Amino acid sequence: MSPAPAAPPYPDTLWFTRCPVPTATGIAADQGWLAAEFAADGIEVRSLQDAPPEVAADHHYTHALAGLFREGGNVPALWARSRGERTRLIGLTWIEERQTILVREGSGIRSAEQLRGARLAVPRHPIGIDFWRAMALAGHRGALEAAQLSLADVKLTDIPAEPDGDQWAAELAALRDGRVDAVYVKGALAVEAARRYGAVPAVELDAFADRRHRVNNGTPRPITVHQQLLDEHPELVARFVAVLLRAADWAADRPAEVARILGAETGAGPEGVAGAYAGGGHRTLHLDLSAERLDLLAQQERFLHAHGFLADRVDVQAWADPAPLAAARALLAARP
Repeated sequence: MSPAPAAPPYPDTLWFTRCPVPTATGIAADQGWLAAEFAADGIEVRSLQDAPPEVAADHHYTHALAGLFREGGNVPALWARSRGERTRLIGLTWIEERQTILVREGSGIRSAEQLRGARLAVPRHPIGIDFWRAMALAGHRGALEAAQLSLADVKLTDIPAEPDGDQWAAELAALRDGRVDAVYVKGALAVEAARRYGAVPAVELDAFADRRHRVNNGTPRPITVHQQLLDEHPELVARFVAVLLRAADWAADRPAEVARILGAETGAGPEGVAGAYAGGGHRTLHLDLSAERLDLLAQQERFLHAHGFLADRVDVQAWADPAPLAAARALLAARP
């Protein structure tokens, strides 16, 4: 009888990447817990954001790096999967980040119903996956559908934008200059940008009771891992996820610390952070793969495919693998 093949050696490095938004990954990194978890194994844990360009490449979007954990927007994650990258969905979070339709002061637009016939800004960035454009379209759609309208009831207006420009700058400049009537924004930096450009809220998507109107790039937000790492070392994946669960537990009792970390992650000041993230948001960093969140992600997949952002369809249910999260919970339960 032949001996069982030896397990592949542990990788020298595990990588993580996250978007500049509230994430358990960002909190775990800030506290040093990811590095500490794997130090005894001789595994270095590094942020892709701190890697040199020749290493980082565009892996935050393509997820072509086998040892990478990604907690970020669902547009690039679904895009990478649709292109055939062997990633698996191992968790979803839902964190409210203020989503707003902004207009000019004195425009007279104060509701989603009044957007009928308006010129809505849709940015166009020269990048591989234009998640900014996808966000704007999804945000406008959410506001319009809440008023029983659709994208066919407005004038979508392309706004050229540079990938290295300030967030929302091109769209807000177009609003200020009268080239468009409304702009979708979200998050902490948007709160500050709106003030600089003199824009005011017309529609607060967070006020809609139905979460389906708020489905966008960050709602729900996926955590993905490469299938190769999951196949070769499922125990490493479970341990990594266990650290994220610990970070979410820690954050639930520490709103001030979470606000500090959010400021560092987003680059926004205290006013921007407070204005973008609802009270109690520090208690919503836990990941799961509930039927509701998977259904909301499937809604986003259908929208992205219909608007040409995905190379092929993504079966969200088949993409999801609940085993790492279950193993992580068992690990935490077994620890003193």
